Amino acid sequence: MTPIDDPCARRNVLKGAGLCIGAGASLLSGLIPPAHAEAPSPPGLWSTEYWARKGDIPLYMFRKRLGAPRPGELPRPVLFLVHGSSVTWRIFDLDTPGRGDYSMMNKFAAWGFDVWTMDHENYGRSGRTSGNSDIASGAQDLKAAMEVVVRESGQPRAHFMGESSGALRAGLYAQIEPQRVDRLVLAAFTYKGTGSPTLKKRAEQLDLYRAHNMRKRDRAMIQSIFTRDKPGTTDPAVGDMLADAELKYGDQVPTGTYLDMTANLPIVDPTKVPAPVLLLRGEYDGIATVEDLFDFYRQLPNGDKQLVTLPQTAHSVAVAKNRELFWHAVREFLTMPAPIFI
Repeated sequence: MTPIDDPCARRNVLKGAGLCIGAGASLLSGLIPPAHAEAPSPPGLWSTEYWARKGDIPLYMFRKRLGAPRPGELPRPVLFLVHGSSVTWRIFDLDTPGRGDYSMMNKFAAWGFDVWTMDHENYGRSGRTSGNSDIASGAQDLKAAMEVVVRESGQPRAHFMGESSGALRAGLYAQIEPQRVDRLVLAAFTYKGTGSPTLKKRAEQLDLYRAHNMRKRDRAMIQSIFTRDKPGTTDPAVGDMLADAELKYGDQVPTGTYLDMTANLPIVDPTKVPAPVLLLRGEYDGIATVEDLFDFYRQLPNGDKQLVTLPQTAHSVAVAKNRELFWHAVREFLTMPAPIFI
């Protein structure tokens, strides 16, 4: 096994199981903390790391499933998780000792899914560039990542679940490569931003987002994700654990998604998303309003679509106290039987 700061590094991977894509060690030098922040895998779960390549930019990927892949086995359904503006993929696999299970990756891997995620350009362990990592860039990240997923999993298509600006990335990707998307979950999604108090407040910093490609993300900012809309819907102690995990990767993140969400909406055209879609919104979400989501929902061309409100939940559904309601809604949507009459 190679050192952890080598872009070909793996963990818990059988010899010969998978390929490393793209070196890019110079871009990553000094940016990788010595320890991982993901949740420990329960017995039976297997995890490993990959690198995709978008041009010259190395993109870090992480995977969990039940057991290591075996020659000749049937491929499992792939679920790809897409992170938002102010965090990395670790929000989906956070180690939270004493606070309960917050790892969506562990949960869905135990349910039989082949679960993948990634750090987008300028986030986490992925390569650093002079760009602002906007939504269009994030969709291209997913395009590069899917080349690895298809080869390594044996599946030509994947389910996608994106949260917040991750939902915008996933939705735009479903537009540009619909043949790669099976079912699509858009959590805390923003269409036009209609009636959003959070986006109205955020727009006060529009000149900053236009003039700078990076913004500050300190502990208080990360913790505010847990308290901004409705205090009590999340556990502040988990917010502190997330801040510990995230700040290992620096106190700045790109401005591109904030700029897009305050000045460039709509990004995703619902009429051009052919996949079945589940729209998920927390009851107290200050960004994704019911009016905005229903406008998007009614234009979706596929009759296989759902709009679900999660009670006593705010914008960040992945780390909510009621996260098990979120997991349940996603699982039921992804495992719906195929219609017998078409």
